[in-house]
Amino acid sequence: MTDLEILHRGTEEVLPEGTLEKQLAEGQPLRVKLGIDPTAPDIHLGHVVVLTKLAQFQEQGHQVVLIIGDYTARVGDPSGRDTQRPILTPGEIDANAKTFQDQAFKVLDRDATEVRFNSEWLDMPLDELFQLMGKVTVARLLERDDFTKRMKADQPISSLELLYPILQGYDSVAIRSDVELGGTDQTFNLLFARDIQRAYDVPEQSIMTMPILPGIDGVRRMSKSLGNYVGVTDPPEEMFGKLMRIPDEVMGTYYELLLAEELPDSPPVEAKRALARRITDRFHEHGAGEAAEAHFDTVHVAHEVPDDIPELSLAEADGVNGGDVHLPALIAGVFGMSSSEARRLIAQGGVKLDGESVPAESLDLPAGELGGRVLQVGKRRFIRLLTP
Repeated sequence: MTDLEILHRGTEEVLPEGTLEKQLAEGQPLRVKLGIDPTAPDIHLGHVVVLTKLAQFQEQGHQVVLIIGDYTARVGDPSGRDTQRPILTPGEIDANAKTFQDQAFKVLDRDATEVRFNSEWLDMPLDELFQLMGKVTVARLLERDDFTKRMKADQPISSLELLYPILQGYDSVAIRSDVELGGTDQTFNLLFARDIQRAYDVPEQSIMTMPILPGIDGVRRMSKSLGNYVGVTDPPEEMFGKLMRIPDEVMGTYYELLLAEELPDSPPVEAKRALARRITDRFHEHGAGEAAEAHFDTVHVAHEVPDDIPELSLAEADGVNGGDVHLPALIAGVFGMSSSEARRLIAQGGVKLDGESVPAESLDLPAGELGGRVLQVGKRRFIRLLTP
């Protein structure tokens, strides 16, 4: 494949048609922009789709510019929303920005990436902001599908949301981007940035949009809030197990968008296992996928308890009061969930001791009965309880 074919592969749209080809023909490294608002601390495989395309530009010698939207995150991107997005505190934004960068560099070359925070130029005097806002019309902003649908449904649109595309567009002016990448839900914003560049006499960028990766449910877009995601920092066993839940009909999409390959001509279960091994290896050390697969077979195929599960002394556990152990508190402390979620799992039969479901009413158990037993929560989480 030629460099151009590699860049085009797996994309949804490259606009305006023919512009990227002309830019590449000039033979100069392009400034390729991706803007990310740090509205959440972790990234998942849905984010990896566009990061992978960005890495392909990087491998071809172009300058990747990763913009951390610490300023635009205060405004809230309305893309794909039918309600106003909650605003984060500066502390939350800063913390999310740090973890996002660490995770993004699992895909991108850190040393070859220019990282910028858009507060560098968007924290501007009012007269500059007024000048920027004067370059666009409200009618142009309201062409956006999200706004049109909300107006028809008589749902509110804040003035901050109208400001968002303007600010994001100015990012392209500030760094003089030649190409901007994003998901299909970002098409309006990416094209609108060309309007802003034109208003400031800056050469207009071409845009490249990537398909939205379906979640492991195979229906809705991958999202942490929907619980259908695979996080890049998920433990190997959890990552492999989640990927094995992908419906067969979307496996081709996963191969195309995450591996840039066609679905292999093999039985679906083997193709799925190969995908899970390779993705797990990609975000962990080599061999992690094979080890996770062995763990998966032990737990889900042979229905056995793994040999290498962690141990916990009840003397150090949460929920121990005298001679009794309050299971919801113990589970919450060990597995990082709320006590209410732990109670719900017990009620649903999702908590087991030595392979037997804990009765829904058994929230408090004698500590002496738990020593040496294996506590299982869900399908993949185990811990061996030890008496003091």
